[in-house]
Amino acid sequence: MPEKHLSTQFDSELSAVSNRVMELGGLVESQIHLAIHALSQFSVEVANQVTETEARVNAMEVDIDRELSSIIARRQPTARDLRLLIAISKTTANLERVGDEAEKIARMVRSIIQSGSPRSLPSLELRVAADMASGLLRKALDAFARLDTAAALSILKEDDLIDQEFDGFVRKLITYMMEDPRMISPSLDLLFLAKAIERIGDHAKNIAEFIIYVVKGADVRHTPMEQIESVVK
Repeated sequence: MPEKHLSTQFDSELSAVSNRVMELGGLVESQIHLAIHALSQFSVEVANQVTETEARVNAMEVDIDRELSSIIARRQPTARDLRLLIAISKTTANLERVGDEAEKIARMVRSIIQSGSPRSLPSLELRVAADMASGLLRKALDAFARLDTAAALSILKEDDLIDQEFDGFVRKLITYMMEDPRMISPSLDLLFLAKAIERIGDHAKNIAEFIIYVVKGADVRHTPMEQIESVVK
């Protein structure tokens, strides 16, 4: 990921911390996959595995932040090097939050199972959206490893599809609850679960924005797509 520097040691430090971020990304991805599997099979055992991984994710976030602070204090980087370290810190925070969303999905799955009516709930669309969100995170991590702004731009556009899936599911769920009031409580769990999936896509989008920040030096958060395209091109 990092470019060559005059300091070989600095190169080594950047490479090491970048690899740690990719390792964290892989761990969080495994959390998402377990959460999706728990939803697909309505499995308490698999949901518990998601929760058990959370402590490792949190510990890795703290370790990476400590390492970044040490590098900044010792190297006092400027320009693109500093932007890269800032982006790594923000990406780490977003990955930890993705882990939180995966744990939330697992918690909601357990709640739905305990309600006694999981099989009657319309969860297929959620599994499709969850796969989309997981795939978007994978693309974001790959793009971050290469600092690929074209891929980052594609990710920003693709996140809109997940938002559309979420909006459609919410409309369907409201209709479902109106038709069968007994399902309101477990359906609300499903609604919170859908929001967690949407947030995973949002975090992938954030990582894509950090890529553009590192390479182009422009903060494109809350920026219209046309303007982002102009910055990237």
